[in-house]
Amino acid sequence: MCGIVGYIGEKQAPAILLNGLKKLEYRGYDSAGIAVFDGNKINVKKYKGRIQVLEDKLQVSPLQGVAGVGHTRWATHGAPSDENSHPHTNADSSICVVHNGIIENYISIKNELINKGYKFNSQTDTEVIVHLIDDCYKGDIFDAVLEATKRLKGAYALVVLNTFEPDKLIAVRKDSPLVIGLGQNENFIASDIPALLEYTKKVYLLDNDTYAVVTKDSVMLTDSEKNPITKEPFEVTWSIDDANKGGYEHFMLKEIYEQPTAVINTLRGRLNTDGINLDDFKLTKEQYDKIKKIYIVACGTAYYAGCVGKALIEKYTRKPVETAIASEFRYADPIVDENTLFIAVSQSGETADTLASMRLAKNKKARVLAITNVVGSSVAREADDIIYTLAGPEIAVASTKAYSTQVICMYLLTLKFADLAGLGATKEIKNLTEACKNIHIDAEKALDKADNIKKLAGLFKDASNAFFIGRGIDFCLAQEGSLKMKEISYIHVEAYQAGELKHGPIALLEEGTIIVALCTQRGELFEKTLSNIKEAKARGAKVIAIAQQDDKKQVEECCDYAIYINNCENSASVIPSVILLQMLAYYVACQRGCDVDKPRNLAKSVTVE
Repeated sequence: MCGIVGYIGEKQAPAILLNGLKKLEYRGYDSAGIAVFDGNKINVKKYKGRIQVLEDKLQVSPLQGVAGVGHTRWATHGAPSDENSHPHTNADSSICVVHNGIIENYISIKNELINKGYKFNSQTDTEVIVHLIDDCYKGDIFDAVLEATKRLKGAYALVVLNTFEPDKLIAVRKDSPLVIGLGQNENFIASDIPALLEYTKKVYLLDNDTYAVVTKDSVMLTDSEKNPITKEPFEVTWSIDDANKGGYEHFMLKEIYEQPTAVINTLRGRLNTDGINLDDFKLTKEQYDKIKKIYIVACGTAYYAGCVGKALIEKYTRKPVETAIASEFRYADPIVDENTLFIAVSQSGETADTLASMRLAKNKKARVLAITNVVGSSVAREADDIIYTLAGPEIAVASTKAYSTQVICMYLLTLKFADLAGLGATKEIKNLTEACKNIHIDAEKALDKADNIKKLAGLFKDASNAFFIGRGIDFCLAQEGSLKMKEISYIHVEAYQAGELKHGPIALLEEGTIIVALCTQRGELFEKTLSNIKEAKARGAKVIAIAQQDDKKQVEECCDYAIYINNCENSASVIPSVILLQMLAYYVACQRGCDVDKPRNLAKSVTVE
């Protein structure tokens, strides 16, 4: 969740560290700091607030040195403050640590260290680590880190700078992502690839429980017993330009407009005339037939993509599917066995609750499929099968193209299951297959509605509450649309099945209450949703409808405003409709003056429970 950057080489470290931290701002943070070894001692600058605060302070009082570490913090232990910011040092500043993750047993270790005379200056769990390394130091910094980390329980990515052996950085990865960038006479460490792309495209993606000793000329990888690890560098194929705004006002808007291309990339080579080709998904017909239950488990936006998956898989293959929020799944004593397929959905592939749930399922002998955007991520490495979303880097905290490509993976998975079940020749599957081939066109047409949506966004400028409603797959859309609006506009929005309004929530409706009604599902559900809209209108609500073009006449008879998508197969309405919802949330947030790309209190990759 937080951002880590490390550098050791021949160049001045402060500028490189600051630049790397800026590339990680999308992860969400409340404070920033760097530490640099100047040839004699470690100097630390760290402050609550944006990176600009740190940068301004460094202009007044610059640091010098060719080795250092940097960090952006998202508070878990202790409120945002200068004292709680990273990096943290021991008493004489001879050891310095930056840390992502959570140390679960930090209180007992802290009490032990206090009894030994150690004094603490922060409320963080991280400060425990640096004092523990100090306590373990017996003349070799790597051995001290090894000994200390064996006592830690929890998730962590660590980088250690020290004055005893200042020519090396020590890095550790356990359940929190960390990569090492390889350069000439310099090497880099970061929690995510964008921080390194300006300097190198060759990286080591550290596996779990890996230790690294990094100098300017070498990288040594070992396990916790100091056994050497041989690893091939990963060549990054996307450029630094992919992580920049490309002329758009915000990353989120850029990523909304990238969705037609992202959809094509996700489908390319997979949706073929001879069937569905999912290279890293090896489930056979015999194995498929043994599956009695499917779980789709995720958090946030990924969970709502999973809800679409449930609707699709059950409709087209009749396999029972249960969706679960990852933070609840692992504590719910779930019924999982060798006849269960567990599908983990995570954009980053590092979401802590999703990872923990996946590991629980594996321990219960379930087959695990990962749907993720990040090659080499934890969920990808630990799963039995993988479907990469191929969305490319997503910088804005609020997910857009990651959601769309996750949904496309759900379409592909549904078609694959139908093929394994012998249903590939049915009319319904053929129609869905053809619809998938045209989804990128429907997405492009949805983007053409931007001017209409800008005008509708003005209705929300002074709103404090709103409702999103729908039935069937439209309710899945309502959930994601309401989440997007909450995340970036800070309006209190609730999503309800349209038929549930009259069972309580209708009491909240009053003159002028805004309702966004999803009614893209033609047929019986369409008529039912129109009836629910009329019930809301009778209580004074203002209704914005999203529907298919051919339903214009009926929709406009009962709604105040409407936006239309191309006519399509009911199940294929998700992508164009969600693009409209994303744009609506975006323009509402802009009109309300919100920080669109970095909404308050949120982080891109939630790597703690």
